[in-house]
Amino acid sequence: MVKLDKNEVMVFGANTQGRHGKGAALTARTKFGAIYGQSKGLQGQSYAIVTKELRKDYDPVTLDEIKEGIDNFIIFARENTQLTFYVVELGCNLAYFTVEEIAPLFKQAIRLKNVYLPQRFIDNLQTGFTI
Repeated sequence: MVKLDKNEVMVFGANTQGRHGKGAALTARTKFGAIYGQSKGLQGQSYAIVTKELRKDYDPVTLDEIKEGIDNFIIFARENTQLTFYVVELGCNLAYFTVEEIAPLFKQAIRLKNVYLPQRFIDNLQTGFTI
């Protein structure tokens, strides 16, 4: 993702501290206005969903916590139909979850005309395969 139109938003996975230092989070910060230190929600042309805990003395982020963030995103997308959201495979690379674990959490988003999911999420939702 190199460029977004004015009404387009990149949806990415963030750590609990909002450091946005690697992967899609770094792209969101350097290109689309993600705010260093803000771990959730709309930031410029990006929307953060917490998927990872970096601190070693803290419990890792759970799938239930990620689901809560995704549910909040879906509500936001429903309320902001003037925006188009492009979701990356959040949680599936640097946060160590699998597509089979994360994709089902987006089940309610597949019907939204302003949300575009990664192809592997769509494939998973269509087959219904989960772990």
